[in-house]
Amino acid sequence: MELFSFGPWLQRCRCAWLDRLANCRRALVLGDGDGRFTARLLDKNPAVTLDAIDASPAMLRALIRRAGAHGGRVRAHRADVRELQPGKSVYDLVVTHFFLDCLTAAEVTALAKMVRSAITDGARWVVSDFAVPPNRFGRWIARPLVAALYFAFGWLTGLRIRTLPDYAAALGEAGFELERKRTWLGGLLRSEVWLAKSLCLPVTSADNEI
Repeated sequence: MELFSFGPWLQRCRCAWLDRLANCRRALVLGDGDGRFTARLLDKNPAVTLDAIDASPAMLRALIRRAGAHGGRVRAHRADVRELQPGKSVYDLVVTHFFLDCLTAAEVTALAKMVRSAITDGARWVVSDFAVPPNRFGRWIARPLVAALYFAFGWLTGLRIRTLPDYAAALGEAGFELERKRTWLGGLLRSEVWLAKSLCLPVTSADNEI
């Protein structure tokens, strides 16, 4: 269905920043589906290990199969990301490709705060998703197309969400700042790298007052 509707463009979004992820060592990959990005990341970065989380056991099995000889560096977890609990600060990479659009704005905000507690300062969050640019193309082409995609996906899966969440606001509130961005198809597709800012504040004399 993806290849029929968008050809290679979604995969190009997923893999846009692979060359910049060579130094990552621990990755958290949320909702990668059949694992096409995961397989490319494992092949490109021979030192990275990752936790892959998905609600679908079939997708996780497909992801492991696609990982092939690199499967030993993958830990697959069947879970609903909306129910994940904060963990230790161990990840230096988080990946969500065409996944946040399945959540409400409130769910993305909660997820962003949880993720921030589970990563190191300076970690990167790679996001790929659909967008509606603020121009004529957005009003007349992108918006109706996104609405049609939501309708089709809702019909196939039961998804009730019908609007794109403002994930940029959620990531900013959680302590991330946009580092890099690329767009395709007039802005309908975008892929971004967000950097986790340090949560450590400098100590001042006021902080030491009793």
